[in-house]
Amino acid sequence: MTGTALLALISLGTVGGAHLLSRARWTWRTPRLGIALWQSLGLCWGVATIGALLGVAVAPYRKGVLGGVPGLYDDQAARLDAVHMAALLAAVSLAAVLLVMLMYAVVRVVRARHRHRVLLALVSRRDSAVPGTLVLDHPGAAAYCVPGVRSSKVVVSAGTLELLDRAELAAVLAHERAHARERHDLVLLPFASLRQVFPQFRLVGRCLDAVELLIEMAADDRARSGRPPRELATALLRFAAARPAAAPSGTLGVASADDIPVMARVNRLLEPKPLSRRARLAATAAVPLLAGLPLILLVLPT
Repeated sequence: MTGTALLALISLGTVGGAHLLSRARWTWRTPRLGIALWQSLGLCWGVATIGALLGVAVAPYRKGVLGGVPGLYDDQAARLDAVHMAALLAAVSLAAVLLVMLMYAVVRVVRARHRHRVLLALVSRRDSAVPGTLVLDHPGAAAYCVPGVRSSKVVVSAGTLELLDRAELAAVLAHERAHARERHDLVLLPFASLRQVFPQFRLVGRCLDAVELLIEMAADDRARSGRPPRELATALLRFAAARPAAAPSGTLGVASADDIPVMARVNRLLEPKPLSRRARLAATAAVPLLAGLPLILLVLPT
């Protein structure tokens, strides 16, 4: 079987893998590994799909996928018929759309954060009770971070200061600082841009939802380090009961008003179930395999 056919099978397989992974619950036991799996799966799909289309386009040269690309720049390109030319255009178009939409998502997020930072400079204040944190004089519950390259800002509302006790507030702030420190916003960008490219596919939306939940769980694990997990669990329940508004665009909030993800996070905090060593090793091995296999097939000759 040629590398092109294998790339096509891998591309189709990643779609099935995304369907299964979006419904998996074992990833909740090890959210960082789950995030790595999602990233490798997304990379695998992109490389395999573009590589398969490009492989069809350069098939007449019989030099493999990347080996046949130089033929497109000389007189051998005349050997391409309508089918091969259509595959070439599809490969170039898909690669261009994915890159452009990713850059568009980056620009949109950067602009949204800049606008929000300007707004925070006007309406927020410092409070000695929460050093290093900006406070908004708003009665509703709100806690989120505004990630940045040089510095990130953690924001809470006055309503949050009244809603939570000192220990719960400390856990929430640790959660937000974990988002900023681990740059979870960068993890979300490719999946958010993919949803912009394929808004009609429910699977893409489920993938983004799954990654968002894993990111929150990863920050929960950081926040509960060195403190009783009940503190963050109680804070999450209080937030859910308060029905907080959605976090501003370009930011990452501690909780939403959606009861199902919140209860999933609370349950894993109070009743942690570690992943077995065998399953962890298998998932860890799958990460480089998913990311590297399509790249290897690209350079193999026919």
